[in-house]
Amino acid sequence: MHILLIHQAFRALDEAGGTRHHETALYLAKQGHKVTIITSPISYLTGAASTGKRYWVEEFSDGAGVTILRVYTYSAIHRSFSHRVLSFISFMFSSFVIGLRVKEIDLVWGTTPPIFQGLTAWALARIKRVVFLFEVRDLWPAFAIAVGVLNNRLLIKASEWLERFLYRHADEVIVNSPGFIAHVTTCGAKNPLIIPNGTDTDMFSLQVDGSDIRRVNKWEGKFVALYAGAHGMSNDLSMLVAAANLLRNQPDIVIVLVGDGKEKPALMKQVQEMGLENIQFLPPHTKQEMPGLLASADACIAVLKPVELYKTVYPNKVFDYMAAGKPVILAIDGVIREVVEEAQAGIFTTPGNPDAMAEAIQRLAQDPQERQAMGMCGRSYVESNFNREDLAAQLLALCEELVAEDTV
Repeated sequence: MHILLIHQAFRALDEAGGTRHHETALYLAKQGHKVTIITSPISYLTGAASTGKRYWVEEFSDGAGVTILRVYTYSAIHRSFSHRVLSFISFMFSSFVIGLRVKEIDLVWGTTPPIFQGLTAWALARIKRVVFLFEVRDLWPAFAIAVGVLNNRLLIKASEWLERFLYRHADEVIVNSPGFIAHVTTCGAKNPLIIPNGTDTDMFSLQVDGSDIRRVNKWEGKFVALYAGAHGMSNDLSMLVAAANLLRNQPDIVIVLVGDGKEKPALMKQVQEMGLENIQFLPPHTKQEMPGLLASADACIAVLKPVELYKTVYPNKVFDYMAAGKPVILAIDGVIREVVEEAQAGIFTTPGNPDAMAEAIQRLAQDPQERQAMGMCGRSYVESNFNREDLAAQLLALCEELVAEDTV
């Protein structure tokens, strides 16, 4: 079976960002299948091209049946929303042109966001007369509307129309969170399936040693509360800056923000102006570097703005935190709160509340036994319920079933 994945924000294991699709592709290849991925050379975290070039087509094969094709994408993704849309549209067209050249496809796998690439996947699937599998990772454009990024009425109508079109015309819709089911069903998806992102429990081994990282960053003797991920407007990291301000007289506690994004320069300026010495910024780390980084932390933070729709999400980072055996300080309500509380893997704090965040950090800093218990509970829970290899096997079974039905 040959699967074609259209994914602008795809990141390989040696790049910073979410790598679940690369990990899944490698699993599929190890089972004897071929995977071709069409993606952008532009990082969605930094807005920069991986090699400093704006356009090239690169083929990468790891010897296991995975090929990555990087295609032209307008690079000013972080300049403004209109530039971001231009980036999405440029990839939509360039990925379509390159996709036409990929031969002997059995299934086209589209994913959103951005939703525009879903149209590419649908068109290629119909032209090649193969199965169209559509994956929903975020509720776009609903999220963009909720946070005020998308407010043009014409664009809203066009985006919502495209969303409904793709749900209705997919041969199968899969979602990575149970919180998405009601929305996609209302918008036309028939019998959507849940396949969560999960985590690679082998990669985040409890045997990983983070002592060297602690020494290099001068964290020895300190309690480290670490956030890893995008620094965007949805992530509400200014709330963590406010929490750090509340903890500024406790030099044994440090909040570390790892990653990049449009809001990072403003956050760094804010910290500097406030004279905070208990909050540090680190650059993005590749997925291969993340196990060591998480091992160096005492607790890990997941945070989003207090937006009602964010109650529907399963953030990838939470599962990685749990796999690493770290207690989660969770400032996100909804379905992911249910996971963390059922697993007894951390502390829920009210989203948007720096006082509650500071109290949770203090609580874990003062109780190493509670930290260890929460970490072990989280690790055990994801091993049983969110192991990526098991979830990849579910995806493979679905793809094989869809292709078999299509050939009858």
